[in-house]
Amino acid sequence: MIIGLVGKPSSGKSSFFKAATTIDIKISPVPFTTISPNTGIAYVTIDCVCKELDTQCNPRHGYCKDGKRFIPVKLVDVGGLIPGSHLGKGIGNKFLDEIRQASVLIQIVDASGLTDEEGKPTENFDPRKEIEFLKEEIDKWFEYVIKRNLEKIKGKLTTAREELINLLHEQLSGLEVTKEQISQTLNRVSINDVEKFSQILRELSKPIIFAANKIDLKSAQENFEKLKNEYKNVIPTSAEAEIALKKAAEKKLINYHISNGFEVIGELDNAQKSALEFIKREVIDKFGSTGVQECLNKAVFEILNYIAVYPVADINKLTDKDGNILPDVFLVPNGTMVRDFAFKIHTQLGEKFVTGIDAKTKMRLAADHKLKHKDIVSIVFSR
Repeated sequence: MIIGLVGKPSSGKSSFFKAATTIDIKISPVPFTTISPNTGIAYVTIDCVCKELDTQCNPRHGYCKDGKRFIPVKLVDVGGLIPGSHLGKGIGNKFLDEIRQASVLIQIVDASGLTDEEGKPTENFDPRKEIEFLKEEIDKWFEYVIKRNLEKIKGKLTTAREELINLLHEQLSGLEVTKEQISQTLNRVSINDVEKFSQILRELSKPIIFAANKIDLKSAQENFEKLKNEYKNVIPTSAEAEIALKKAAEKKLINYHISNGFEVIGELDNAQKSALEFIKREVIDKFGSTGVQECLNKAVFEILNYIAVYPVADINKLTDKDGNILPDVFLVPNGTMVRDFAFKIHTQLGEKFVTGIDAKTKMRLAADHKLKHKDIVSIVFSR
């Protein structure tokens, strides 16, 4: 799974990327600092089943802390977009190509209004304008790619529906769209209306949520009130506050609980004390968190509607074949069936599938049984 970060220059994308991945990258107020896409691992979180089952897991990927399981996902910062990017303005549309494989996009919005469309310093800029122009840029890029591919098959667009879906799926494979998404789009608009078809298919295959960044600033807080009334899925965010809290935690100055704020455990100088008090007053107390983790979780579990499932070999000890307790968690679409899950673990498990077993209830699960969030499943296969 890939989450793409998009936004205009100087919106705070690089800061969000650093806050989410703890990877040090170049951060600057100068537009187009990101001249090549940054890729790293971020984490979505769930309440780990180890807590309710009174055991201690030992993850192979990610980690578990304070009863929270941190599950890795790929995060790509695709660089700053400006009006006309799809025509090659700014750094051009090479960055747009980087989001082909993304399943969901997080737009980092400078909610403070202190930078214009191109990321240059200004005052009282309406962040709604950057939401609208960026959506248009991505939609136009999507339309360009689709038009280019339709040219190759323009004589075959009157075929039967199922054939057309298969044909479009083959031609548009580079955009990582599914047959179901193509079918849903054709239910709403004809392929002959390429502009509308492209827009709807983009919305289905690359949905966007909005991180109203720099929420620690008064102007951002005022603009956030307007944004949340006009757009769905707007999350108040302070990437800089998240970076500061993680750095303070690394220095053992605070215990930082992503969902429950922080507590001071070390000796602070006046500057550190003032900074933490500001973050608590202007971010944590007002909005509950810095918003970075909430953006990631919402993207995966709400927008994409994914669930987390634990595979085990031993249903009694909750271990894999090497004795590791709950070592893996897979993120899969809600509605995934047991046999599909077996294939996701390993091709041979799917091919030799016999049945599944629910580790909590010890009940056998049919191949078409739909898995639920935080299920623990063992796959029985023929030898």
